[in-house]
Amino acid sequence: MKRNALSALIALSLLGGGAVAQAQDFGNWYIAPRIGADIPDSNRKTDTSVWGGIGVGVWVNPHLAVDFEYGINNAEFKNNSWRPNREWESVTLGVSARWFFGDEGSQFRPYVMAGLGAQRHAAYSGSLSVNPPAPGMTSNASGWDPMATIGGGVQYNMSENMALRGEIAARYDHDNNTRGSASDSLSIGPSLAYYPSHKSGYVDGIVSVGLVYSFGHAAPPPPVEPAAPPPPPDCHTLDDDHDGVNNCDDRCPDTPAGTIVGPDGCPQKVVIDLRGVNFKFDRPKKGEHSIEPTLAVPTADSVAILDQAIDALNRYPEIKVELDGHTDSIGTDQYNQGLSERRAQIVADYLTAHGISADRITAVKGFGESQPIDTNSTKEGRARNRRTELKVENPGQ
Repeated sequence: MKRNALSALIALSLLGGGAVAQAQDFGNWYIAPRIGADIPDSNRKTDTSVWGGIGVGVWVNPHLAVDFEYGINNAEFKNNSWRPNREWESVTLGVSARWFFGDEGSQFRPYVMAGLGAQRHAAYSGSLSVNPPAPGMTSNASGWDPMATIGGGVQYNMSENMALRGEIAARYDHDNNTRGSASDSLSIGPSLAYYPSHKSGYVDGIVSVGLVYSFGHAAPPPPVEPAAPPPPPDCHTLDDDHDGVNNCDDRCPDTPAGTIVGPDGCPQKVVIDLRGVNFKFDRPKKGEHSIEPTLAVPTADSVAILDQAIDALNRYPEIKVELDGHTDSIGTDQYNQGLSERRAQIVADYLTAHGISADRITAVKGFGESQPIDTNSTKEGRARNRRTELKVENPGQ
């Protein structure tokens, strides 16, 4: 194929694709004619030549496109005095994948590519033969060899229907047909030279630009239905005092901000039960101020519950608490009263020692054995009755 025939093929590809719309919607097929330069491996001893190709591709998804490609170029040997009017023709067939970055609607979309295929090399206008061949010589045979391509580029979306693609790639060709360097040539007769094959595998550079036209069109977006008008406000959608209870159900519509309310919107007493904070029997003694030695084993479990209470108080700095201590029924009423007060006080001291302001503790009270929450007839029931409680007070009360 003459070089002008190659140019004609590329021109026809460009003109023929001009009527096809380009769109980057997955599932759409497109045609991509390209033209550029083949920069050969220096060991080929061929000149840089015009490269042309055409591909048919499909968008697998908005980021991945797969192209089935054909390419061709004719290169002259750097020293072709022994081969006048003869060139080395290369034809490629392959498939390439291109991964595009950025949004589908971006004007510039960089990408990376990789491909596999086969490449055929042959003398352009016949072969030079020597019969019989000299030792170590190869004939001017042609053949297909595997190749791999890797590179990158950028696609410029000129409109919704057309794009321009520029690309730089390196092509590895496992070629055992192209001849070696002129320094390896042998003289055959007074006017002929012959190149022995000395290398299998070349890396060429391919620089190209091309157009991308799609056979399909982007599907029109579905019609947008007008939003339904908002329903007129009623008491179920209003909460004038911002307490979390709608006006229809709020029986106390003017509670101060931050007030803890029940389902009816009225202030509600909240008790933080420090169950699990277990004291040793008859502890703390009078004069004890450190809480850890007074706690039952495992001490870490009780300390963890106290720390959770501290965390809750830190998250709600507007609330205040009352500390209440309780005992089981073992012992006299007078002794249990003092023991319950000591338990409440030692918990209060722990809270203030860990950052809770003392003015947030409104009272420290002991109730002895007067307010059991379980039976005192069993060991387990008595353990539950030995407890400390945090009563949360609403702001302003």
